[in-house]
Amino acid sequence: MTKTKIGGWQQKSQRIAYENPWIQVRHEEVIRPNGSEGIYGVIHFKSHAVGVIAIDEDDNTWLVKQSRYPNNETTIEIPEGGGALNEPPLAAAQRELKEETGLTATHWEQILELRTSNSVSDEKAYIFLATGLTPGEQQLEDTEDIELLRLPLQEAIEMAMNGEIIDAMSVAALLKIALLRQA
Repeated sequence: MTKTKIGGWQQKSQRIAYENPWIQVRHEEVIRPNGSEGIYGVIHFKSHAVGVIAIDEDDNTWLVKQSRYPNNETTIEIPEGGGALNEPPLAAAQRELKEETGLTATHWEQILELRTSNSVSDEKAYIFLATGLTPGEQQLEDTEDIELLRLPLQEAIEMAMNGEIIDAMSVAALLKIALLRQA
């Protein structure tokens, strides 16, 4: 049975090639928009991604420096994480901010919705602005080796502009804040 997809793609079949608690990788037999047959690999995320730009009353933002296993590098990022698909993104963002930084916030605003790598995955990401911050204790997970950084927001924006911050969600979020401040 062929299932029609967006833009003329047709899915002939699919099978799960790999699965773990976080992702599922599907191998799909397809008919491309031009009518030729082919294959497609799809990474299905079992969670959505969330990120938080936390800005305090002195116009500082809180970033995390941590190792990222897939790329064998250490990156500077906004606090980020994942939430179960049935968990509201805001609740996941509030939890991640608390876990990674110890901070809680009284004001929350969603500023972005992104597709992180839409050529191969279905992951959705939600970015929030958090203000009215109260400090607390970090609650790191076993997989996190985080160094907390507090710096002026403008400096973080400059780091995104000059390539010191390369995480896609972080760059998008910081540049969105820069544009919102110009408007």
